[in-house]
Amino acid sequence: MGGLREVAAPFAVPGPAGVAIRTRLRVSETDAAVLAEVGTFLDGLASRDLAVRSRRRLDHDATTWATRKRELTRCSSARWAGSITKATHDQWALARRGQLAEMAWLRGQIAAIEARLARPLGTKANKRDGLVRGYGSRAEWHAKSRRLYVLKDRLTALEADWAVGAVHVVRGGKRLARLRHHLDQAGLDEQAWRQRWQAARMFLAADGESGKRLGNETIRITEGSQVSIKLPAALVHLANAPHGRYLLDATVVFRHRGEEWRDRITVNRAVAYRIHHDPARGRWYVTASWQRTPTRVLPLKAALAKGVVAVDMNDDHLAAWHLDIHGNPVGEPRRFFYDLSGSTAHRDAQIRHALTRLLHHTRQCGAAAIAIEDLDFTDATSREKHGSKKRFRRLIARFPTAKLKARLVAMAAEQDIALVAVDPAYTSRWGAQHWEQPLTTPTRKTTRHDAAAVAIGRRALGHPIRRRAAPPRTHQSDGDGHRTTQAGPETRGREETRPRVPGPRTRCVPPGRGANAGDQRAQHRSGHAAEHESWQQDSLPLSLQER
Repeated sequence: MGGLREVAAPFAVPGPAGVAIRTRLRVSETDAAVLAEVGTFLDGLASRDLAVRSRRRLDHDATTWATRKRELTRCSSARWAGSITKATHDQWALARRGQLAEMAWLRGQIAAIEARLARPLGTKANKRDGLVRGYGSRAEWHAKSRRLYVLKDRLTALEADWAVGAVHVVRGGKRLARLRHHLDQAGLDEQAWRQRWQAARMFLAADGESGKRLGNETIRITEGSQVSIKLPAALVHLANAPHGRYLLDATVVFRHRGEEWRDRITVNRAVAYRIHHDPARGRWYVTASWQRTPTRVLPLKAALAKGVVAVDMNDDHLAAWHLDIHGNPVGEPRRFFYDLSGSTAHRDAQIRHALTRLLHHTRQCGAAAIAIEDLDFTDATSREKHGSKKRFRRLIARFPTAKLKARLVAMAAEQDIALVAVDPAYTSRWGAQHWEQPLTTPTRKTTRHDAAAVAIGRRALGHPIRRRAAPPRTHQSDGDGHRTTQAGPETRGREETRPRVPGPRTRCVPPGRGANAGDQRAQHRSGHAAEHESWQQDSLPLSLQER
């Protein structure tokens, strides 16, 4: 018999390990021509180095790395060669991790299809016995059996590549390379695609070096916003500054985190730069990035000492509700809407604006933590899990879980707001069951998402999602005492009777009455049956006895 899966404990999410800021680089025509020539030249070196590294496969060590770097240094420089070889190594390692993830996905798909093929047609799922549903028709069964062989062939080829260390990497991206054969569908001509292809493959990135002047000797940005690059040896004739450097006419101003960036370059701490071109807009950009000192993760109890703002993430809005330390909803629920249609930049701005309003609301509530679900929709978009629910699969596939979490972690760290991740199991179901109706008033319609936010917050605070535990079976509260789930398991005396408050409980009771009503389980009260004795009637009044 199957049961509820085990719910993981909540945990505080660590802050970001790095920072990246970007600004526009307003270059002149001469600057643009020089940057394009240098980027194209270094692209050829990077492509050649990636080919050499890919042919080496698993036969790679520090000696071969040094040999590749020496060969690149002859026609560029030691620092450019170091940046190229490091980028090649990172790209090869990323391809290997992609292979590992794809093999795990293929194995999961194969297991799911085989399980459904083994079931009779039209059979419903049985969660208690762990049985999946069968396919709806013979045609669907036949199509899935053919797909099973295709997936197995892909897995076999992938496992063979993994065993020998073969990777398939395209500089500029496989998606853009495939787009070359579908220009009509993309609405592009060959020249526009060629510009995008060259811009994506262009290499103008340099790693920072601590202790060197301004934190980077290859691409240097001074406090006065002047930008200069170290030219490769083969292009030193383009230099307009001493020591084979080219000084751009454009200046750089970092509006976001400018003070933090300036503090780093003042003390010569490492800052990495990347210059890239956007041919669709005809603009150049420069991105500065550096590592941050890992901040100490705030203990969970300290983060939740002022309550929490629980958030239920949805396709078009964030449902938030403030909860106090006892798990009780405070105030009114809030919803922060965003629109995920349109371009990537528009979706990015919508998410950023919604998270900014959420952080401002958290500060206004006085809370120091935000509780979210630790969502991962990697396996939830498969056809075998949701079948013909194409609309629901598309909704989950376009839901920006990774982007929302990454942005929220970075933005919350700047506001000194802790982020608490909880297990998403049963939050929507139990929230609707235990909180949707009780929180609905004549002036407030509590939605399922609002109730899920309350469930998320209570799980983060360590309280059960249910509002009150069932009373004991024996004699209700008279047998074992009334029980509530608000007190934690470590609270002493949580199962005992409540302490007696002096004075009357109601206005109709005269003072002094009820002084001995502390423990109701061991008392004989007039008119009530004793717990283990037979019932007996009180004596008659004296006025009736005389008659």
